[in-house]
Amino acid sequence: MMKKYLIILWVCLFHNAYAQQNNLLISDSLSGKTYEFFSNNIRYEEKDSINERLYAQSWLAKGKREKNFGQMTQSYKALIYLSDNKLQLKYADSMLTAARSTADIELIGSAYMTKGIIQYDHKEHRKALDNYLIADEYISKTDNHYLIYKVKYVIAQVKYHLGFYDEATALFQECVKYFKKKNERAYLNSLHSLGLCYNRIGKYQLCSQINRTGISEGLRFKNLEMQPYFIHSEGVNQYFQHNYTDAIKKLTKILPIVIDNKDFINETTAYFYIGKSYWDQKLHIKALPYLLKIDEAFQKQKYIRPHLREAYEFLIDYYQQQNDKTLELYYVKTLLEVDKLLLQDYKYLTGKIHKEYDTKKLLQRQRNIEQYWTVIICLVMTVMTVLIAILVYRHYKNKRLFKELMNRKPETSKLCVGSASKELDINPDVVATILKKLEKFEHSKKYLEKEINLLKLASLLNTNTKYAYKIIAKYRNKGIIEYITDLKIDHIIELLKSENKYRIYKNKSLADEAGFGSTQNFTRAFKTRTGISPSYFCTELNKSLTADILK
Repeated sequence: MMKKYLIILWVCLFHNAYAQQNNLLISDSLSGKTYEFFSNNIRYEEKDSINERLYAQSWLAKGKREKNFGQMTQSYKALIYLSDNKLQLKYADSMLTAARSTADIELIGSAYMTKGIIQYDHKEHRKALDNYLIADEYISKTDNHYLIYKVKYVIAQVKYHLGFYDEATALFQECVKYFKKKNERAYLNSLHSLGLCYNRIGKYQLCSQINRTGISEGLRFKNLEMQPYFIHSEGVNQYFQHNYTDAIKKLTKILPIVIDNKDFINETTAYFYIGKSYWDQKLHIKALPYLLKIDEAFQKQKYIRPHLREAYEFLIDYYQQQNDKTLELYYVKTLLEVDKLLLQDYKYLTGKIHKEYDTKKLLQRQRNIEQYWTVIICLVMTVMTVLIAILVYRHYKNKRLFKELMNRKPETSKLCVGSASKELDINPDVVATILKKLEKFEHSKKYLEKEINLLKLASLLNTNTKYAYKIIAKYRNKGIIEYITDLKIDHIIELLKSENKYRIYKNKSLADEAGFGSTQNFTRAFKTRTGISPSYFCTELNKSLTADILK
């Protein structure tokens, strides 16, 4: 209780001292300072620094007083870094408003990117990606290549986070190439992220290669900050290659460093893959403490990555085998909470997660069953909506195709030899003769014979197969099979249009009438030629005739 009162007293004294100092310094000491002074004296060494916040607020006041929107934008950026999480989004919105009041596309793009970074830190990943994409539209029009690739990097991070691994891989590859010569830390970060992507898309050897490169490049730069993260990445990579002992060794080695860095995400990831390595070796007792760490972290942070949800499946299975119903149902309930959270931010990944555990049985044993069925109903309704949309689309498409077919006139051929015979390298007289016989072939409907082929057609045209093939290709613009098939189908179409009796024929009878060898070949050819089935065509024909009679 005494500690509580001391904290309250300290807060009150802090605000009083800060207010007095603020009023004094802004009015007397800082009002005449230059923008360069404020920019140079804010070093971003620690958040909630009284002096630096005071400089940033004075910078903002000067910018507002002089209506200098560019300087206002920069001062808001400073306040974002120097403020707590509650104020960051507010300052980000104000920064963006100020930036948009300028004509500086680089500044506007940079403001959108900054807001995206804040949203990413606040776990608003979809919104962050939207702002990164807007930032890219502005920054891509500038000559600031460093900023261009910085946008690529943050977009790639969100794409990786949301499960678009192939797209993220391509962007990180570009960043690695660019930052290698421009910025050592950005280069190492890009290498690390690229390695993670290679792991996610199953290119484990490339992931290992990238991790080795990252470690050696860090040594060359004398920058060891990223070394633990390349080891961490390789530990996860070794798990996927079933090298469980090596995975445990590497991840255990770097855990103290990750914990010391307060890196919550990589800490829980290390726990998960250590636990999973033991679990896959059937060492469930050894795996248990690490899997329990996942739930411990979730309860504290209310944040989890999709791949970590499998830990709950292991815990449910374990306590089910131990016949511990209390803990079994506790982890079922928590898994539902996890899935609900993931569904909000990982819609893409949620559909891809392989859920080996059959939650349906356990859902029936606790109060949240309605939530499960709500998701199912939504999915069913979505599928039904899509199916209805497809059926409606097909309906109107078929109506349109039927109308076009009714208005289609039978194809007519013209005998026009001209210079085309020279292209065929055939005597013009021969071409003319063959074309006349071809027209006779069409008028006499010889094409209705079954099993008509190039050899039979050439014989009917009193020529060889080479000439027959060339002339039909040139003057009918079709291959032999297509030419014969289209003649058969067009014949049936005209019969159906003109003679009622054929409309009651089954497809088999229509196929025989057209000279097809099988009903299947006929229906396929009809659909290819018209876009609709013969049954649909007959039905619509009968409807149209009925409508005409009623008129």
